[in-house]
Amino acid sequence: MKIAFFDTKPYDKNSFDKYSESTGIEFKYYETKLNEDTVYLAHGFDGVCVFVNDTVNSSVIDKLSEMGVKVIALRCAGFNNVDMKYAFGKIHVVRVPAYSPYAVAEHTMALLLTSIRRIHKAYNRSKEFNFSLNGLTGIDLYGKTVGIIGTGKIGKVFVNICRGFGMKILAYDKFPDRSIEDGEIIKYVSIDEIFADSDIISLHCPLNDETYHLIDENAIEKCKKGVIILNTSRGALVDAEALLEGIKSRKIGAACLDVYEEESDLFFEDNSGHIMEDDTLARLISMPNVIVTSHQAFLTEEALENIASTTVNNIVDMLSKGQCANELCYRGGNTEDCKSGKCF
Repeated sequence: MKIAFFDTKPYDKNSFDKYSESTGIEFKYYETKLNEDTVYLAHGFDGVCVFVNDTVNSSVIDKLSEMGVKVIALRCAGFNNVDMKYAFGKIHVVRVPAYSPYAVAEHTMALLLTSIRRIHKAYNRSKEFNFSLNGLTGIDLYGKTVGIIGTGKIGKVFVNICRGFGMKILAYDKFPDRSIEDGEIIKYVSIDEIFADSDIISLHCPLNDETYHLIDENAIEKCKKGVIILNTSRGALVDAEALLEGIKSRKIGAACLDVYEEESDLFFEDNSGHIMEDDTLARLISMPNVIVTSHQAFLTEEALENIASTTVNNIVDMLSKGQCANELCYRGGNTEDCKSGKCF
């Protein structure tokens, strides 16, 4: 089995190489992302392995199919970069539905604590032997209300973390898990109640047509003055321009972002020697109450191991057995959840 591996980073090779001998998979690593211009690199391969910023649109899918590529293996949970409806009947798509919900949820809390306790500012000061406390006053999390949008595996871990801090938790999910609700500390409410009553809003939902720009000008207008926005899910859940205006107007008290809607040409790369052409991102980063990390919430040793092992198993199952529990159907769910079984 030969797999063309796109958008490769050193930590990817370390995780995947150890599976080559035991599974018989030969990985060819490419640093370039998969797109219309690079898809020819997959010629002669049984499958491709891609990440969140690779482009898997109709043009790429057609070329992969023409070249005899049988499987697209996503080494991530999200699949909004794949045209799933177009892929149906042409090529199989598999993913890693969960790798370490703790990694993402813990990073979310790390961002929040860094922001409200001014850890980043204190760190920079102390490096210059400035031990003044002026401007470092924070807030307690105890007793604050956090609105958690999306209570899948990551959202539920974040619920537990927030409960440990003594926070009141409002939750919203299209498919609520009532088992976590106790009516006092944790309860499901409407999305508008999340906006109106939350001191902190954390996004843990997938990106789709319904959630695109979930946090936009109208949503921000409904929020409390000084609300803190956390996004470690998908960049386009937040309208970056609206977020910037909300910060400038002081309606938003702080923002912590591990993702950004126009990140594909920026994140995971060293751009320190280049002029930042994305004015919105440049202005966000310049704000004293904004923290941006480069889509690193998933990046723990445990998560990388889970991603590699699951991806390899997906490839082996798909190419040797013709089926895989983690195959996506054209509607975006796993094929095992489809009434019709396999998609094709």
